[in-house]
Amino acid sequence: MTTRADRRSPATPAEPTVMRQHSLRSANLGLVLRAVLTGDSPSRADVAARTGMTRSTVSRLVDELMAGGLLAELEPLTGARGRPATPLVAAAGTVAALGLELSVEHVFAHVSDLAGNVLAEGHRLGDFAHLRPAASLAVVADLANECIHALPPEARVAGVHLAIPGLVDVPGRQVLRAPNLGWTGVAPVPLLAEAGLAVERQHFALGNEADCAALALALEAPGRPGKHSAFLYVSGEVGVGSAVVSNGELVTGQHGWAGEIGHLCVDPHGLVCACGATGCLETVAGLAHILAAARLDTTEQLLVALADGDRVAREAVDRAGRALGIAVSGAMNLLDLPEVVLGGHLAAMADRIVPLLREEMTVRVLSAPYAETAISVDVDPATRPAVGAAYAGLDVVLTDPGRWLEESRAAS
Repeated sequence: MTTRADRRSPATPAEPTVMRQHSLRSANLGLVLRAVLTGDSPSRADVAARTGMTRSTVSRLVDELMAGGLLAELEPLTGARGRPATPLVAAAGTVAALGLELSVEHVFAHVSDLAGNVLAEGHRLGDFAHLRPAASLAVVADLANECIHALPPEARVAGVHLAIPGLVDVPGRQVLRAPNLGWTGVAPVPLLAEAGLAVERQHFALGNEADCAALALALEAPGRPGKHSAFLYVSGEVGVGSAVVSNGELVTGQHGWAGEIGHLCVDPHGLVCACGATGCLETVAGLAHILAAARLDTTEQLLVALADGDRVAREAVDRAGRALGIAVSGAMNLLDLPEVVLGGHLAAMADRIVPLLREEMTVRVLSAPYAETAISVDVDPATRPAVGAAYAGLDVVLTDPGRWLEESRAAS
């Protein structure tokens, strides 16, 4: 049956039809690309079965994605009856993204391709809490350029993503507030450009460092889900950040600011936090505050003191573990997630912190008698935010490969 909205006048311009065809093609390219990335080296016939498209349509789209350097074919499988199937995989070394992380003490850079291969990495150490944004971003730009120059000539950088320990705006262009860096209202793009990084040539965006770290843990490779599909990631550096993953995707909230567990109140009469509030989790479980309470200078000294049974060090870490248990228990009652993953200095102190965290959660989490929440430790937390930032930088390709292919052709 034809409704009024379905009728078309002969005088209707062709442009809307062209736009619909363009959108449909882009959507189908995305479906095919994601079907390959999330599958186990599927053939064209497998992709057609998963997407509901015809074999001829899938073949045409696959050919376009291969020509654009997004997909590649392996050797045909032999031994089966009928026509040999040719497995499809993400292309290696052709399309990549640069992930960057700026924290209080370091800058990390990581370049990943669509297959999840590491094309370049690097890091710089420094005291970025006491540098002006322009000076810190000059270090970021220098490291970024070093990694870009190390790439093979056939690799094209599709996106640049910078992870920051703070709040960023929804377009991902401005740091609204990063208390531990001392930043408020900082727009990195012009400062990076002044420092020599041509970010306008690629798609650039900002992200929260805990969100990026959680994304790296949730994905085995760009667009390919890993074994952790639902969890609360709690990272610790100078402060404490967190991110929520559900069904393999980040839960960022309306403004993208979900997961600020470090600024949940655990002691209304406690210390004043860098954010201006009183008694935040960071004021007890942040690394700077643990070290100050333990009267030590470095994480290494703290770990040695804990191993030696130092009473002051153990008391400082125990306070942090119990405060963390209070905050995480509240989050579990609200979110009902099956797993908590610890990263950063919290992972380094896991032997001491996890039993305290478990003890608090057993008492405070309402569902504890019926379903135990798993607590695990991120064994490689240092580079997680930069890796996740690189994966996020490839979203411009994964979400709309048709548009990216057109932009790439136009740039060429």
